[in-house]
Amino acid sequence: MSQRYALYLQDKHPIREGMEYVRYAEDKGFYAVWQAESRLVRDAVVPMAAFAAVTDRIKVGSGVINNWTRNAAIIAATFSTLDDLAPGRILCGIGAWWDPLAQNVGIERRKPLKAMREVVEVVRRLLAMEQVSFDGEFVQMNGVEIDIVHGDRSPKEVPIYIGATGNQMLELGGEIADGVLLNYLVSPQYNRRALAQIENGARKAGRSLDSIDRPQLIVVSMDEDRDRALDNARELVTQYLGQQPHIMKASGVSDQVLDKIHEVLTWPATEEQIRQAMKLVPDEVVQLITASGTPDECRAKVQEYIDTGTTCPVLYPLGDDVKLMIDAFAQ
Repeated sequence: MSQRYALYLQDKHPIREGMEYVRYAEDKGFYAVWQAESRLVRDAVVPMAAFAAVTDRIKVGSGVINNWTRNAAIIAATFSTLDDLAPGRILCGIGAWWDPLAQNVGIERRKPLKAMREVVEVVRRLLAMEQVSFDGEFVQMNGVEIDIVHGDRSPKEVPIYIGATGNQMLELGGEIADGVLLNYLVSPQYNRRALAQIENGARKAGRSLDSIDRPQLIVVSMDEDRDRALDNARELVTQYLGQQPHIMKASGVSDQVLDKIHEVLTWPATEEQIRQAMKLVPDEVVQLITASGTPDECRAKVQEYIDTGTTCPVLYPLGDDVKLMIDAFAQ
């Protein structure tokens, strides 16, 4: 079996432009496209529907929706609807969200592992077309089902992926999910620790590590001009160093670098603050947690992630020439 690759889209490009990139990726043999929904910028479901409507084979996933702002019944109904549009091609990625964004919209992310476990169980049962009653701490259902009257009532083949970074959520993913969507802006060395946690969870459920799909978001800043590629990546790396330091610490970025950046950045950061903080991020940090540089350098870095356990690199293009990146990894 040839190596699978997937495309990752956020909000840099208009949705119609993204639709063209997804069609191009499908033509070039890409396995999947994952649509982001992290900040309050772009909902994942609308572009997912658009991508599914203009393609025939490529799988379409949420990378990721959160388990707090839509209840389990709505998540199941949404992904059942997407499956109606693209049967057998939809992937449901769910994550635990992050602070301070969740706090700023009034959500207290308490007991995130228990909340995720309840949501995944109920969504899976609903997609299996069961009538569900469930009395959990976070999910309550009373005789709920996907109430299809005239359409196909057969179970929906929608794999559930947990987007995870921390050890406990990685382990939970290995225990209860069809796959774990590994985060970006982590080093390949991080993967070795992550796989150990996923395998621990899989063993709890009597499964092997190989039975758990492990796609991984990977930032790719590709340009024939190596310096320009590194600078393009540096801006995103700087934002995440300031906004989501837990991801950076997981890859071994030093507290000294993080502390210096936090002296400059607030949240949400201004463009001026980001420009100032970028000067504090060395090339070594950029290259540690992204695939940046010429096409050959990017391919070599992505191979490091494959060698340390990812089953399907999910490539997030930072450069303006998205087709250049797709071509570089085309089957």
